[in-house]
Amino acid sequence: MSGNSSQNVSASVNERSSKGGVPVGFMIFCGAVIALVSMGVRNMTPLWQAPMLQDLGWSSSDFTIAIATQNLMWGALSPLFGGLADRFGAPRVLIFGALLQIAGLWIMSMANEPTVFFLSAGLMIGTAQAAAGMGIVLGAIGRLVDESKRTMAFGLITSASSAGMVILTPIGRAFLETQGWSAAFLAIAALSLPMLLLAPFIGRKRTAAEPTTAEVARQTVGAALSEAFKHRGYILLTVGFFVCGFHVTFVGAHFSNYLESAGLGWQLGATALMIIGVFNVFSCLGFGIIASTLSKKGVLSVIYFGRAALFGAFIMFPLTEWSVYIFAAVLGLLWLSTVPPTQGLVAQLFGTQYMTMLFGVVFFSHQIGSFLGAWLGALAFDQLGSYDTIWMASIGLGVLSGICHLFIDESPAARLRTNASAATPAE
Repeated sequence: MSGNSSQNVSASVNERSSKGGVPVGFMIFCGAVIALVSMGVRNMTPLWQAPMLQDLGWSSSDFTIAIATQNLMWGALSPLFGGLADRFGAPRVLIFGALLQIAGLWIMSMANEPTVFFLSAGLMIGTAQAAAGMGIVLGAIGRLVDESKRTMAFGLITSASSAGMVILTPIGRAFLETQGWSAAFLAIAALSLPMLLLAPFIGRKRTAAEPTTAEVARQTVGAALSEAFKHRGYILLTVGFFVCGFHVTFVGAHFSNYLESAGLGWQLGATALMIIGVFNVFSCLGFGIIASTLSKKGVLSVIYFGRAALFGAFIMFPLTEWSVYIFAAVLGLLWLSTVPPTQGLVAQLFGTQYMTMLFGVVFFSHQIGSFLGAWLGALAFDQLGSYDTIWMASIGLGVLSGICHLFIDESPAARLRTNASAATPAE
C-alpha cells in the first residue's frame, strides 16, 4: 500500500485523538506525570543504600545486585510490554505496572534479608518499570504527535522524568531522615497512586473499522526486527545506548555511597541527584528541540564525548562539596538528554509502526549497561575499596559511544524510502 495511505492513517489518528477523544495535550500531561513518578521512585531508591547497610549489616553487593537486576528486568521486558501495549493499549499495561510498583515498594519495606529485597526491588520493581516506565508512554504518545513535533514531545516527557529526581529525591530524603528506611518505602508507595489514576488517559484504542498499522504497512513483527538488525545505524545506536545505561546507573546507584566513603556524607549525594534532575529538566527540552532540527546522531555524539570529558575532569580535581555541585550541574545537562534523539532516531529510521518494540530492544541494551554499571560498581568497591576503576571505564565507554554515533546513517530504511517515492507525484 502506498505511503499516502500510511500518512492518511497517521493524520486520522491525530485528528480523532484531539477531537473525538482525549486531547493529545492532556495525554502528554498524563504521560509526563507518570514518567515523573516512575523515574522519580527509581532514582531515589539508591538513597536507601547507606541507611540499610548500616542498619542491616549488608554488603554493598547485597543491596546493589537487586538494583542491577531491576535494571536488567526493566530492559529485558520492555519489548514484551511494548508489544502488549501496541496490541491491547497502553492504559492496561501502565495500570499493571503501577500496581506492581506499589506492591514491590510495600514488600521492600519489610526486606530484612537480601533475598526479600532482591525479589521486591529487583524482580518486581524491574518488571514494573518495564510496564509503567517512560518507554510505554513515549511509544503511545509518539503515534499521536506529528513527526515534526515528535522529538520535542519526547523531550517534554523525558524532562518530566528528570523532574521526578528534583521533586521526589528531597521527599525521599526527608522520609528517610524522619521515618527510617522501612516506613519511607511505604510513604513512597503512596506517592505512586497517581499513576493508577492517569494511566487510562494514555493512548487511544483502535476502532473496529480502522486498519491496524500492520495492515497499512504490511509488515510483520519478524520482518520489522529483521529489517532493524540488518541496519548498521540501528546496531550502532544500540551499542551506544548500552553506554548511556552504564553511565547513569553507576552514578545513580553509587554516587551517594561514593561521597559517603569519601567522608562527605550520603546526604550530599541526595543533593547532587536533585541538581542533576534540575539541570536535566531543561536539557531534555533543549536537546529535544535541537534534535528535531539538527542531526540526531551528531547531538548524541556531543553528549557522550561530553560525559567522557566530564568524568575525566571530575576524578582529576580534588573532591570537594563544590566540585560535586559543579559535576552534578554539568552531568544534568547530559543525563537523560540522550533519550529524545535516540527514540526520535528509531522512529526516523523505521517509522512508528513498531517504534515501541524497536526502542525496547535498544533500551534492553541500555539496561544491560545499567546492570553492569550497578553490579561492577559494587564489586569494585567491595573488592578494591574504591570506584576508581569504574570511573576510568566510564571515560573509555563515553569515547566509544561518541565514535559509534558518528558512523550512524540517518537515512530511513529502504522500505520507507520506497514508500515515499511511490507517494511522490510524477513530474
